[in-house]
Amino acid sequence: MDIDLDNIARAAEIIDPVFRDTPQYVDEQLCAALGRRVLVKVETTNPLRSFKGRGADFLASTLPAGQPVVCASAGNFGQAVAYAGRNHGFPVEVFVSDRAVPDKVRRMRLLGAVVHEVPGDFTGAKAVARAHAAETGAVFVEDGREPAVCEGAGTIAVELLRAGVSLDSVVVPLGDGALITGMARWLKHHSPHTRVVGVCAEGAPALAHAWAGRVWDGPVWDGPVDTIADGIAVRVPVPESVTRVRELVDDVVLVSDDAIRAAADLALRTLGLVLEPAGAAGLAGLVAHDLPGETTATVLTGSNV
Repeated sequence: MDIDLDNIARAAEIIDPVFRDTPQYVDEQLCAALGRRVLVKVETTNPLRSFKGRGADFLASTLPAGQPVVCASAGNFGQAVAYAGRNHGFPVEVFVSDRAVPDKVRRMRLLGAVVHEVPGDFTGAKAVARAHAAETGAVFVEDGREPAVCEGAGTIAVELLRAGVSLDSVVVPLGDGALITGMARWLKHHSPHTRVVGVCAEGAPALAHAWAGRVWDGPVWDGPVDTIADGIAVRVPVPESVTRVRELVDDVVLVSDDAIRAAADLALRTLGLVLEPAGAAGLAGLVAHDLPGETTATVLTGSNV
């Protein structure tokens, strides 16, 4: 396993404090609506409005000073890398689909990144980004592939367990896999009874199919990606992420766009939080599925709407 426990512990101490120790609590209104006890971890109260800054900042701590960086992004990872580049002093270029959410693209540019909009979907933008990095000598960083990004995201699990609450399950959105694998790595060592459940959109089921055991031989989903949850709209999973998800994740469920909308509405009504669709996917898993366990935690992330 290439996600290192010592690195997760170190990340929990050294990543930018603006991303650490985010609110986590049990809300009685939400619990009543779901009919179960749920601990929410709120990852929207930072300058990026998502958890992505944790992994990008820890990755930045491993890069040479001034090293140009290239990445592809559906929106939030690009903002995180741009933010880390500005703080750590390296130039960033981000490649996005020309269908990306305009406000996310605008925020990347405001954070100092050079942004290239590529015709087609996110997978195409990633291919162009990888080629550009090879041509220019920049470092290509890929969300879901880099262990340091997973380790930074794993600090969320460190904070959850510090509260001393026994968690039967943790339910989180599943896109490129950095969040769930980083968290699961820590949980499987420090709270082995806790089940880790990923939530994919029905319209982007590639990683769910891969987790279920299909042999990795390239794309595992030949159909179109069609979901409102752009942050988890993965057509071609990262191979390294597939390997980790298969080893660390106990279950993966699919949710419809209607369930995602219902979860976002529930978060607004009970918690007063505005979540983007991908950020509400974990909660949607609890809305749509009768998942086992008396006490469940979920990560609410992404208010870039």
